[in-house]
Amino acid sequence: MSTGTASNNTAPARPRLTALLGAAAAVLMTASLQAQAADPIKIAYNGDISGSPSAESGQIGVLGIGGAVEDINKRGGVLGRPLEFLVRDDLGQPPKAIQNMTDLIDREKVSVVFGPTNSGNALAWKHIANQKRMPVLVSSASSTAITEGPSNGNYLFRVSMVDREQAAALLAYVKKNPEAKAVGFFVETTGYGQAGLKDLEQIAALHDMKPVSIEKFDARDTDMTSQLSKAKAAGADTLVVWAQAAPLGHLVRSMEKLDYFPKVFTTWAASFSGFPEVAGPKLMEWPVFLTTSSERKSAQAESLFARIGPKLANPSMFWAASQAYDTVLLWAAAAEQAGDTKGEAVRAALEALNKPVAGMVKTYDKPFSTTQHEGLTAADYHWSRWKDGKVVDFNDPVLAGLQPADFKK
Repeated sequence: MSTGTASNNTAPARPRLTALLGAAAAVLMTASLQAQAADPIKIAYNGDISGSPSAESGQIGVLGIGGAVEDINKRGGVLGRPLEFLVRDDLGQPPKAIQNMTDLIDREKVSVVFGPTNSGNALAWKHIANQKRMPVLVSSASSTAITEGPSNGNYLFRVSMVDREQAAALLAYVKKNPEAKAVGFFVETTGYGQAGLKDLEQIAALHDMKPVSIEKFDARDTDMTSQLSKAKAAGADTLVVWAQAAPLGHLVRSMEKLDYFPKVFTTWAASFSGFPEVAGPKLMEWPVFLTTSSERKSAQAESLFARIGPKLANPSMFWAASQAYDTVLLWAAAAEQAGDTKGEAVRAALEALNKPVAGMVKTYDKPFSTTQHEGLTAADYHWSRWKDGKVVDFNDPVLAGLQPADFKK
């Protein structure tokens, strides 16, 4: 009413009023946009952090992601917005993992999911991520099948070990090692072990390599002398082992009982706490195994370790924090490149990153494509062993001579 009176009695008031209203509207719109921009971007981890022996890598992965969130928020967040990190424990159970994934996508409206810890859980819910166009960056689970999917609808990417890539690396070394004249395969009877055996047999065939012995054991077995006696009788001087941490420990203790010490090459499971706890301080130093980063060699890594090191029960599993940290950097780079956090835009950017991303494990220069969603391959892995209670680099002339063409898969 007062506005109408003013406009009737004072002609110049109309343009002034219009200008003031326009200015006020602009201020309100700017304030609204700023408030919206300041809203946090929700990101989440969905994995086992309490339910199985693998939970150890989940716990450390969460610390690594948290460290990356802290660093990114210190430099202004992503697209000018801070990150809010949610953690869901799937207890190592596929039904719980599926429930968590649905809740994070539908209720929490997260922009990306990291994890999981266990391969079986990823395989249980990967279809949900793809159907709902939710980017997932896997930071621990290693099953080869996790990132397999249609090139036009696959939202799962990984920065972690891949089972087939581990098999490729291990057998590349064995093939090039002149001292490995007779190789035997030792695997668990679990799904993990049997999938590993399939990869080992297929890649061995590519090398025209035939194992002299293939032995299996239950993951709960504590005495493998029977299987080792068969391998010894077959003349195996080198064993490639696919087992979880504790069974691997019992295997080397059984080797001691027989006084039979063939060279042992195995997966990253040897870096888990369960292996040295069972094997003991001397026998734990026998196997050579794979990790993604066995030693801290950068200021970035030292900074993260200074923050989370006191929280690590097993500091030698810092690799789990390193690769988890890198998954966040890659997602953030993709969101910044896309100018958006929507799933389709981030997926497209991840498949065509236009700038290298300096990570903890390595510098990622176009790590992904429409058909390749693995950030690390066999040639990127670190060869490691236990020494004086720590995981350290393993080096020898065989490793130095390995070429990309040696990693058959």
